[in-house]
Amino acid sequence: MTGLALATTAAPARRREKQPGRGWLLLPPVLVLLGFFGYPLVLVVLQSLESKTGEFGLSVWLDVVGSAEFRDAAWKTVALALGATAGCVVLGTFLALVIAFVPFPGARTLSRLVDTVLAFPSFLIALAFTFIYGSAGILGAGGFLYSPFGILLAEITFYTPFVMRPALAAFGQVSSAQMEVAASLGAKPGHVLRQVILPEALPSLASGACLTMLLAMNEFGIVLFLGAKDVTTLPMLVYGKGIVTFDFPQACVIAVVNVLFSLALYGTYRRLTKGGRRAAVDQA
Repeated sequence: MTGLALATTAAPARRREKQPGRGWLLLPPVLVLLGFFGYPLVLVVLQSLESKTGEFGLSVWLDVVGSAEFRDAAWKTVALALGATAGCVVLGTFLALVIAFVPFPGARTLSRLVDTVLAFPSFLIALAFTFIYGSAGILGAGGFLYSPFGILLAEITFYTPFVMRPALAAFGQVSSAQMEVAASLGAKPGHVLRQVILPEALPSLASGACLTMLLAMNEFGIVLFLGAKDVTTLPMLVYGKGIVTFDFPQACVIAVVNVLFSLALYGTYRRLTKGGRRAAVDQA
């Protein structure tokens, strides 16, 4: 059986080796990506190096990075992203545990309802929160809504499914035999959760947390729609510099910094998901 499996795996590789010269097929999509994404990004980088007077250098970067406005926006962006990620991990893991291991009527329906949030644009969550917590809303807690805590609650509500989905998939792969053996040895449910279930789901939870932080760090709709006082994130600062004050060089500097943050988080996310897939293959 092992030899047959190896032969079956090696056959497509041999077929691919016998079909050289197909690399040119990748040229059209690569050109499209370079034209629609690479070229505008290069223009943004070049614009960030050119001041309003036409001087080319790092003067705009030094002015932006050294300003208190940029540091405050960067700090609030990271703080909101970390808070939203922590809240999503806690809430998403709890919901996934309940749906996966606590039998109750409507568990599948609850899972589908949470998934529907993924189909909504983020500003609809902010609109719903306005109807509930706004000054003229059901609860009338307007002061809470237009604060960093209101933005945090809205982001946690919107991004929780991004943690819950991979957690549910990971919990579904946990061997029931492991849990039964642990229970037969006298392990309490909390011990089984900490020693058996959560370690198996850790790579999926970590990748979901990285994806959530990546999305929360680039969130624009919720922050703009709620209009919280004294809450300016990097995307909002790009909007203010580029659209309101027409200071395109500074807007490009902030945009490049935001892109670098996003690429770093995306690289971490890819590394974690690759590690999770490798662990699943090794286990199989």
